Amino acid sequence: MLYAILCYAHEETVFAWSKEEEASVMERLHAVQEPLAKAGKLGPVGRLMPTTAATTVRKGKDEPLVLDGPFAETKEVLLGFYTAEFDSLDEAVAFSKELSAVNPGSSSYEIRPFYVFHPNEIKAAEGGSS
Repeated sequence: MLYAILCYAHEETVFAWSKEEEASVMERLHAVQEPLAKAGKLGPVGRLMPTTAATTVRKGKDEPLVLDGPFAETKEVLLGFYTAEFDSLDEAVAFSKELSAVNPGSSSYEIRPFYVFHPNEIKAAEGGSS
């Protein structure tokens, strides 16, 4: 099953790392990721820019509102994510524990199964053009 592993942390800590600290953390994370990548089970991995770079579209009374920043004030924010294929939730938990052990910036990892939708495949299945 495909899982998303969402990484939450205090962004003030993560974005305050020096280039050397950042490189060290990334090296340790890559070491944890490498076995999954070699097995062809690691999908896209992404790091989000700080919440100060965020834009939120919120449903308004008459029309959607466009706001600067995240939709809520919180100490921990979503900083990035992994997508990976695991045979079980236990494997996803074990991978997340390894990430947690080497990543001083992430306070928690949220694991969720998810489905990928490809709009062009849906159109083709419905008989539409791509």
